[in-house]
Amino acid sequence: MKNTEPRYLRHHFLIAMPQMADSNFAQTLIYLVEHGAEGAMGLIVNRPSGLNLAEVLEQLRPDDEYSPLCRSLPIFSGGPVHTDRGFVLHPAGPSFLATLELGALSLSTSQDVLFSIADGLGPERHLIALGYAGWEAGQLDAELAGNAWLTCPVDEEILFELPYDRRLDAAARSLGVDLSLLSPQAGHA
Repeated sequence: MKNTEPRYLRHHFLIAMPQMADSNFAQTLIYLVEHGAEGAMGLIVNRPSGLNLAEVLEQLRPDDEYSPLCRSLPIFSGGPVHTDRGFVLHPAGPSFLATLELGALSLSTSQDVLFSIADGLGPERHLIALGYAGWEAGQLDAELAGNAWLTCPVDEEILFELPYDRRLDAAARSLGVDLSLLSPQAGHA
């Protein structure tokens, strides 16, 4: 008897296939925060927004001074939904005012995590994003069936240690796939 239970991919990477036509997601690597019958939510982890932490903090507390370290910490474009909302993905551990535990990782959405990072109090490993990627019920599943994405379990080294411009290829290589060898034409074998 074939298992017809859906396979949910929380705590996985979505790797955009070369034929991805949607410019919001072309050449992206997405960390899936949630995936279930109600839909999915993730953060693009390889597309810097051009902003840094100091520029964001200056909007929150304009009279404070921010270190050169804050000026070197990039803010990522997490996705096209609610681009005015901030998310900090970090290893589980310290909880902040608004923290969702995701197992090995946590997602914090309150300002206190940003000020903690700016003050050098951590979390030491983090990814800060504005906006998120969202899918309605069944939408991501249809995209997966249409070969728009590859998936693999999250590798925290790829997420937190690699430069952003190497993350997509590294995630694909973890599956033994070289994206440069794939055709941008969609199809099914």
